[in-house]
Amino acid sequence: MTGLRWGILATGGIAHAFTSDLRTAGLTVSAVGSRRPEASREFAAQFEIPHAHGSYEELVADPDVDIVYVATPHPMHADNAVLALEAGKHVLVEKPFTLTGAEAERVREVARARGLLAMEAMWTRYLPHMVRIREIVRSGSLGEVRAVFADHTQRISSDPGHRLNALALGGGSLLDLGIYPVSFAWDILGAPVTVTARGRLGETGADNEVATIFTHADGAISTSVSTSRAVGPNTAHILGTDARIDIDRVWYTPTSFRVAAPDGTVLEEYRSDIQGRGMQYQALAAERLLAEGKTDSDLLPLDQTVAIMHVLDELRAQIGVRYPGEAS
Repeated sequence: MTGLRWGILATGGIAHAFTSDLRTAGLTVSAVGSRRPEASREFAAQFEIPHAHGSYEELVADPDVDIVYVATPHPMHADNAVLALEAGKHVLVEKPFTLTGAEAERVREVARARGLLAMEAMWTRYLPHMVRIREIVRSGSLGEVRAVFADHTQRISSDPGHRLNALALGGGSLLDLGIYPVSFAWDILGAPVTVTARGRLGETGADNEVATIFTHADGAISTSVSTSRAVGPNTAHILGTDARIDIDRVWYTPTSFRVAAPDGTVLEEYRSDIQGRGMQYQALAAERLLAEGKTDSDLLPLDQTVAIMHVLDELRAQIGVRYPGEAS
């Protein structure tokens, strides 16, 4: 362990889940910051964190913090990340990294100017079963990979005031849910050459359902379906000419998978056996990178994060989703 001291920026549900996993992994959480001092104090008491700050500015100025986890709603990610970076702190920013590609570029510019780590908290990339899946794909044992498909489907809320349905909070199924299969397809097949999206918007103008079709440089195709109004299988599949990988429910969390031959023979079976939710693996990766003197993720480089945000911009444009204040 590198001895990095984590600061938690915001105290919502995802911050609770992440901090719990940091504790599970034995990592050091030194401080938490919230715009509501009482929320910060309650969070600190729950997780036995020594410093509770009543503002984000106080958190990033804390000399006992080395790296900040940004857990605010999507539209605040860029400003909060820049705030921490300009205070000399490394950042792990909850997905989506920012609201738009332009915002992602801004964060990248500040991080590189300061020589600091800015990393997207796409925790799925760092899970043990995904590490093994990449090894299998790269070994060539699947043959030519022809297609990838995945769904991220949940029944969350139809309340127009819910965060996922509020455009002012970056609502919509694409940025909350669809980003997982989009990032997954990119991870396996590389950057898409063409992107196509179809979607259905709710009464607030946020997307309730999105389907995507990508083509990739080698001719492979990836597809995804995401919705916040219905529950599907939440599985993923990688199809090769010699074998396929079937990832079980829920594919983007610690789970099992099988490698199967064309005749159905199971060639390998993998089962996850980890403690906690699994969000600690991205934190451990960040600590490892910094211990090695690196300021960019090897599994999800910052340039790729920025490129993914630009693709999400294009997908939103195709389905007619625009956030308040977004340039036309």
